Amino acid sequence: MAEPGRILLIIGGGVAAYKCLDLIRRWRERGGTVTPVMTRAAEEFVTPLSVSALAGEAVHRDLFDLTAEAEMGHIQLSRASDVIVVAPATADLMGKMAHGLANDLASTLLMATDAPVLIAPAMNVRMWEHPATQRNLATLQADGVTVVGPGTGAMACGEYGPGRMAEPLEILEAAEAVIAARRGPRPLSGKRILMTSGPTHEPIDPVRYIANRSSGAQGTALAEALAALGADVHFVTGPATHRRPKGVTVVEVESARDMLAAVEAGLETPADAAVFAAAVADWRTASAAGSKMKKDGSGQPPPLTLAENPDILRTISRRDAGRPPLVVGFAAETDDVIAHATAKRLRKGCDWIVANDVSPASGVMGGTENAVTIITADGSESWERAPKDAVARRLAARIAAALTEDSPAPRAAAGGAS
Repeated sequence: MAEPGRILLIIGGGVAAYKCLDLIRRWRERGGTVTPVMTRAAEEFVTPLSVSALAGEAVHRDLFDLTAEAEMGHIQLSRASDVIVVAPATADLMGKMAHGLANDLASTLLMATDAPVLIAPAMNVRMWEHPATQRNLATLQADGVTVVGPGTGAMACGEYGPGRMAEPLEILEAAEAVIAARRGPRPLSGKRILMTSGPTHEPIDPVRYIANRSSGAQGTALAEALAALGADVHFVTGPATHRRPKGVTVVEVESARDMLAAVEAGLETPADAAVFAAAVADWRTASAAGSKMKKDGSGQPPPLTLAENPDILRTISRRDAGRPPLVVGFAAETDDVIAHATAKRLRKGCDWIVANDVSPASGVMGGTENAVTIITADGSESWERAPKDAVARRLAARIAAALTEDSPAPRAAAGGAS
């Protein structure tokens, strides 16, 4: 999978300019790069130093920077990015764009570019509803400019209505879609992938349950990365605390038995791959109480008889009919990670295992970063620690490569080799 890409970010002069700091941070977390351009008015709301520090690049501010212009700097800037994002797109900037004005660096870049342009309008509700703004908006859309937002809500000026700039994540998702469309067909278009994610909850009584600390963050990131590559993702999740992925089919379950039933139902439609990222509880109570269990004053806890839960990964990996060509499991280990995960791949019969260290010192379980080792029949490959979004994109790229080879992905044999 290609890197998220380079954004040329033009920050306009509005109160919402502060949101661009978060936008820059989040895009860089995804592995992308940001080249910032600020209008003079933008500097009244955020400082070039803050923007530059987060972007890791100098802020471009002047059209008549002689050093840069000796090398046709504004032309190079306008064409070196995958997408130009204007945020906030003020009424003034929209008017300049619609009428072809080019009297400062920002407007000149927008006139000189051959890259797609995405704007995130932000202004007072009366300015947004003004006929001139609406005419300019229609002109820009007719010219092929993509628009995200604005939203409706309370404004810094005290009024309420449409005109609030879209949130950074909305803008980045729109930018990703623009970049993906520019890059052409996606490698997983036409492929169907079934995924599990999150923990399972195994009831003890109506208010208590057995579970683990999985947040579902890595599964959500991977589902979105696969969808970004064009896959039709069927996402079966336990009661995770992390948000659900966008752009995929989501099925909510609670227990391991619920999850297995949802997976088998999902595989009634053939899948090209199955990715089992859920942290399924190994055991459940043999018989859950129908009402809340009480202390009886004896000082002794009530006896709990445990039963083994169904092994979803093994069940699907060893299916004779309807087994996806590529089955990927996850192994959360606290010690001897590679050895335990290698043995797990052989025992389950899956093609790959994605292993990670979830010992308390690692901070992976419930955290924002991950360090994984990919284990296949050919050996193991350890990846450096990175944000979970970056790990997801890299793993999605690996899955895409396996599914788009001339020959189908190798299947694990009954003895465990794939």
